[in-house]
Amino acid sequence: MITVSVFGWVPDFARGLVRDLRVRWALEEVGLAYEEQVLDARDKQSDAYLAYRRDLQPFGQVPAYREGDLTLFESGGIVHHIAQKSPQLMPQDPAAAARVTSWMFCALNSVEPPIQELTAMDLFHAGESWAKGRRGLAEKQVRGRLDGVAERLGDADYLEGVFSAADILMVSVLRILRHTDILDGHSSLTAYKERCEGRPAFAKALSDQLATFDRSPST
Repeated sequence: MITVSVFGWVPDFARGLVRDLRVRWALEEVGLAYEEQVLDARDKQSDAYLAYRRDLQPFGQVPAYREGDLTLFESGGIVHHIAQKSPQLMPQDPAAAARVTSWMFCALNSVEPPIQELTAMDLFHAGESWAKGRRGLAEKQVRGRLDGVAERLGDADYLEGVFSAADILMVSVLRILRHTDILDGHSSLTAYKERCEGRPAFAKALSDQLATFDRSPST
């Protein structure tokens, strides 16, 4: 049985964005069942949380992934592992698979960091002078990354022609911008994101993540 470690509670701004969603989505796409290991990260000195850090996730984040004797952490690595199980997420042709893998790295290494920097400014430091001075440049960097993705996507439905693990990671990253209107300037990326979010596997993954939060006490 596959087990995915998830948080039982997060602040409202993070609901629907926590990275276990990426893993849930990938598992739904390939039809693999999983169980949740629900963690309460508000008590970081609890025996359960300390054991989790020691045994599964050295930074205490989610997700972590267990499959028999195999344990993994980092959402990108986990999604890549799942993708290799099915041609639904990873092409069997080696060259096509290499291109999908490149896009996966692109989403996490080139696109996500500037988006996360901007989001941190907006959500946690909006009133601070340094953030006000930095935000214009941060937004410019985000828009530059989006320009590059939009140019390569063109009129295609997906990054490599057919839906793949690369689209799971890229759309998961683009969704972080939901507190802004930045994506509105890229109609092709907006349509791309909505196309991927319209997949039944995404809807199921999102519903399951939100249901976990709803079952857990808020205090």
